[in-house]
Amino acid sequence: MNYELREMLPSDEIRVLEIFRQGVDGGIATLETEVPTPEAWSMEYFNDCRWVLENENNEVIGWCALKPVSKRECFKGVAEVSIYFDNEYQGKGLGSVLLKKIILDSEDHGFWTLQTNIFSENEMAIKSHQKNGFRVVGVRKKMGKLNDEWKDLVLMEKRSEII
Repeated sequence: MNYELREMLPSDEIRVLEIFRQGVDGGIATLETEVPTPEAWSMEYFNDCRWVLENENNEVIGWCALKPVSKRECFKGVAEVSIYFDNEYQGKGLGSVLLKKIILDSEDHGFWTLQTNIFSENEMAIKSHQKNGFRVVGVRKKMGKLNDEWKDLVLMEKRSEII
């Protein structure tokens, strides 16, 4: 199967949020329980470093984007990575395609550290990040509740070797 990696366009917003909805419904990707409006989603993420992966039918099957971890100037080069895939395309090793691209793009845009919080039971995502140079910083016990169940988050980071 052929895939194309390209920059996210405003016209991708609906599909991006549909995929995010699948992540919300799946229960192991996010503590969020509601899908934001396209405007709210766009304001949460940096305008740069937004990518989508398309299948051979030009359908967006996955996306990645960066959001700030803090508004403080001293953390301007630190961003949180979000990667989501359509349920049909999970577990096919495609996460590395988006992760490698966003790592390179983040360095081009001056980010020196990328971080992510992954549910402890999402072993596939943890392994994908480790394979792409992320290290486990620690496990954040009972960081939030989802459906009345406490969730542990694995905090992972990757420090740029060039910035």
